[in-house]
Amino acid sequence: MTPARLRELLQQVAAGSLTADAALEQIKSLPFEDLGFAKIDHHRALRSGLPEVIFGAGKSVDQIVAIARRLRDVGHNVLITRLDADTATAVMAEIPALAYSPMARVASLRQAPVETMAPGVVLVVAAGTSDIPVAEEAALTADLMGNRVERIYDVGVAGIHRLFAHQEQLRQARVIIVVAGMEGALPSVVGGLVDRPVIAVPTSVGYGASFGGLAALLAMLNSCAAGVTVVNIDNGFGAAVAASLINRPEGVRRQG
Repeated sequence: MTPARLRELLQQVAAGSLTADAALEQIKSLPFEDLGFAKIDHHRALRSGLPEVIFGAGKSVDQIVAIARRLRDVGHNVLITRLDADTATAVMAEIPALAYSPMARVASLRQAPVETMAPGVVLVVAAGTSDIPVAEEAALTADLMGNRVERIYDVGVAGIHRLFAHQEQLRQARVIIVVAGMEGALPSVVGGLVDRPVIAVPTSVGYGASFGGLAALLAMLNSCAAGVTVVNIDNGFGAAVAASLINRPEGVRRQG
């Protein structure tokens, strides 16, 4: 249930074109629906302006399908993150309307219009090609949450001149998500170039001493560039949510 849909129902009741019982039937699943193994938060979009999202890793195909069907059936758009290819194939056999990105490991179903929530751009920057899966998780999530999204990929510090070729695009963005593995230096560089919020995403890309992304995480947490904030390792989804909240106009945030 979105704020716009709830407002429409209330207006119909006020106008007499919809009975109170009929409206109650449509909103009776608020604030959550108990499936036994999961409690679906249908109220999340009303409360925070952000939709309920399915984290696919660790869930069975049956669990993912059951949750996705309920979200679909009440009119929500559906977003499933961390969905491996085999599980995605099985889930899509049950819900063919889902679109799947194997790079991002994200499946989505858009059945309600996704309106652009803000004029600003969420810019997703990836240090290397190996960081693109996490960057694409961020980009696709931000797009489904109503942001204008742009991408700049493979501009890491090993060839920093590649980043400098995009300085105007960096300065025009409202929020910048910077995704990097190895030593995790790129967010500090970007943070020193712009007067925009920079959300750093460490990835698990790197050789042994990177400790699965811990080296990049610690480097980003210790950044000397002011204005850089950090999410967890490989958490492109979390970065996109934070960017969406920053990018959203104040009036829209109150309505959400």
